[in-house]
Amino acid sequence: MSDQKAKTWEALQLAAEDVISREPLLEAYLRTIVLDADSFEVSVATLLDSKLQYLYFKRDLLKDIFAETLVENSEILTALCADLKAICTRDPACDHILTPYMYFKGFHALQGYRLSNALWKKGRKEIALSIQSRISRVFSVDIHPAATIGKGILMDHATGIVIGETAVIDDNVSMLHEVTLGGTGKEIGDRHPKIRSCVLIGAGAKILGNIVVGEGSRVGAGSVVLEDVPAHCTVAGVPAVVVGKCSSEHPSLDMDHCLSRKGE
Repeated sequence: MSDQKAKTWEALQLAAEDVISREPLLEAYLRTIVLDADSFEVSVATLLDSKLQYLYFKRDLLKDIFAETLVENSEILTALCADLKAICTRDPACDHILTPYMYFKGFHALQGYRLSNALWKKGRKEIALSIQSRISRVFSVDIHPAATIGKGILMDHATGIVIGETAVIDDNVSMLHEVTLGGTGKEIGDRHPKIRSCVLIGAGAKILGNIVVGEGSRVGAGSVVLEDVPAHCTVAGVPAVVVGKCSSEHPSLDMDHCLSRKGE
């Protein structure tokens, strides 16, 4: 296990012990998910199994599939650690690392996608689509398992997020609820947006078609983006137009949605 994974796993265990000392009613739950897990991989598999299990999956089937997939694909756990760090750094509602790990559905939906993506790449498309469907039903987040998503991603609140099959999201992107990265109609092939690193996407924004949202740019809440967005620019409106330059090189890290800051 890498140093970052080991540090993250240790932090989760220490946080679980702390929560139990203050709220003993959660002891059984936290022991099952964190403290009694044989490994970080087993903990993640148990957590997602507890969220996504349903009638037509045999008991522990998902847990076993998830654990096996995590062991075979070490990069998933690396991305998960980066996602946790992103949430803890950018979301003021996050008081410690255990909070998003146990309770934030944006984080859960994203990790479920990461596992379904690995299964999709392995040729197990039916089980990947089944997991996608379950994620959509449980979390109201619909991410196609063939989409490409980097690490250090924040999906704040997450309800209503839709990410299409050929969408690409680079590292360190932040988005809020009801964001759509979709197509414009009945196109086939490569038809979804490409979101470059450090982009901030406001709540309810719709980005449609095989377009590029440039690095370090910002999309205003409720905007409909139909054309490429230059790097380090702010766009807003229906349809979206450039309304200024971003004063920050990394809007997704600052989480500043105001469109009228001095200097922009």
